[in-house]
Order: sequence, then C-alpha cells, then structure tokens
Amino acid sequence: MDSLVYSLNRYEKVHPSLSFQASARGEAAQWQRKLRPRLVESLGGFPDERGRLEPQVLRKEQMDGYAREQILFWSRPELQVFGYLLVPDNLQRPGPVMICLPGHGRGVDDIVGIDKEGKQRKRYGGYQNDFALQCIAHGIAAFAIEQLGFGHRRDDAARKSSPEKSSCQPAAGAALMLGETMAGWRTWDVMRAIDYLETREELDGKRIGCMGISGGGTVTLYAAAVEPRIRLAFLSGSFCTFQQSIFSIAHCIDNYVPGILKLAEVSDIAGLIAPRPLFVENGEQDSIFPVEGTRLAFEKTRSIYTMLGKEENLALEVFPGKHEFWGKKGFEFVKHQFSN
Repeated sequence: MDSLVYSLNRYEKVHPSLSFQASARGEAAQWQRKLRPRLVESLGGFPDERGRLEPQVLRKEQMDGYAREQILFWSRPELQVFGYLLVPDNLQRPGPVMICLPGHGRGVDDIVGIDKEGKQRKRYGGYQNDFALQCIAHGIAAFAIEQLGFGHRRDDAARKSSPEKSSCQPAAGAALMLGETMAGWRTWDVMRAIDYLETREELDGKRIGCMGISGGGTVTLYAAAVEPRIRLAFLSGSFCTFQQSIFSIAHCIDNYVPGILKLAEVSDIAGLIAPRPLFVENGEQDSIFPVEGTRLAFEKTRSIYTMLGKEENLALEVFPGKHEFWGKKGFEFVKHQFSN
C-alpha cells in the first residue's frame, strides 16, 4: 500500500521514447533535432508571435563597482517581467552576461543582495548566496529576472502572507489546466530576456549564458535545451535524475511536466545543450536533489558530450554542503568559456 513504492515500480516499467541511444555523431545530432520540438510540446508550447518588448528602465543606481537598473519588459501581451540588470564598471564592452534565475524564496531580490528590509547586504547571504552579485565580482554582467510566481511577480494572496511565500500554486496548476506548464511559461520569459539583452550595446549577444539554483536551475536546464542562443548553462542544486528527485521527493508543483518521463530523462534534456558548455554543481548533503542522482545523470549526459566530441565542455563539482549555491569552480568554468 506504499504510494512511493508503487511509483518507483512504475518508473522501472517506463521506457522513454526519445532516450539517447545514438552510436555516432550524426545520429546524436539527428536525435537532438527530434527531441527538441517534442520537449517544447511537453512544456506546453510557446506563443506563435513574440510581440513588442516595450522595455522600461524604472530606476538606475550606481552601486559599489557596478550599475543597477530595474527593468520591466513584456514577455507576452498579458504579462510583464521584472528584473535587475547589473553591469560591472570594469566591463570590457561589449561584455558577457548571465541571465540569473532564483529558486524558491524571496525571489530575485535575494540574488542581488537586497535583504528583507530592502537594504543592501554587506556580504553574500541566504542559500542562494547572491549569485547574481557574484557574477559582478567576476567581471560578468548579470540580468536577474524574477520567475513568475516569486517575489515581484506573485499574486495578492502570496504578497499578504510572507516575503518567502510563492504563488506557484495556484498558478502552476492553472498552467496545467490550460495544457501548459509553469516551466514552459518561465522558459519563454528567459527567451524574451535574451531578446532584450540583444538590444543592449554594452552586452555581447553572442556571450549570453543562463544560470540558476533549485527551481531556477530547472528552468535554466529547459531554457538552454530549447534556446540555442544560450551560450552556456550553469545548474546549481537542481540537476538530478527525475527518478531520484522530482519523481520520488515532494517538490513544488511548478517542477512537474506532464508525461515527460514517457519522452526523456533529465540527462537526455541536458544532452540537448551539447555541445555548448554546461556546468553542474551539487552539495553532498542536498536533501531534495540527492548527489547520487546528480552523478548518475551527469555520467549519462557525459556520454552525449563524448559522442559529440566536446567532453571538455561539461563539468561537475560536488561540494561539501547542503542545498545552496557554491560557485567555486563554476565561475572559473564560466569565465574560461566566455573567453574562448
């Protein structure tokens, strides 16, 4: 009568229709061309037209070593995206930029160093460790956008609750009832963020990366898999087999994509990023993305990169921590890839 045992038994009987089985480079490329549109379909599809961004700079501030802009742009006719664009004073223009996606918590403020009182922190804090600010410290611009349902983009009920309360529910449930997904909605926001970044003269449209932790890492995975303009991806505290994490451990509903296991496992989705650079990090004590599943998914992804002759574009760091952003080897990887 154990529901988890039943679910895991069902997993063993699933055979994803587009799992990676190529034995030659040409077959691998053909497999990617088949899987990518099917993944987009699973995510719920994207709008047929992009529409006008109509960006607004709400506020511009000079911070310690960087400029910070508050920006709004239209992702869809009915929906705006809020974000902070951080540009280092010493950026060699046009310079590289990382789209930064927060995980569950207070939202985008918590990755640009803004505390609960609205003041600027003097040191990195929280489980996300202000990773957008860490980009600045490494000479890389950051576009930290608010994920739908977090922080600045929550519903009224969540705003009245607490700073950490998301509105993933009922929004993610609404997406499912429409035959779409929250992951797909957020992925489209990333794609539109790239459209905006390409209009900024101080940024290099050929060196746009995407990074995130937890739920932000999950969206980074999907976005990089379907959007070839993302030069590199950095997944923190999020990369693990479906079986050992989202399938068998309680997660927010925004992580779920109906029928995805009949199509592919996480390693297959990551294989759509290949041969573009992909960095993965995970804590040894991460309780919701167990490191054993991270290693297993990574090794399967490695076989795809090897087949495509770019194993050097894939890297993993397992660090002695919990569910948190680390960044030690990750930023070294990012800087090296952006310099090539």
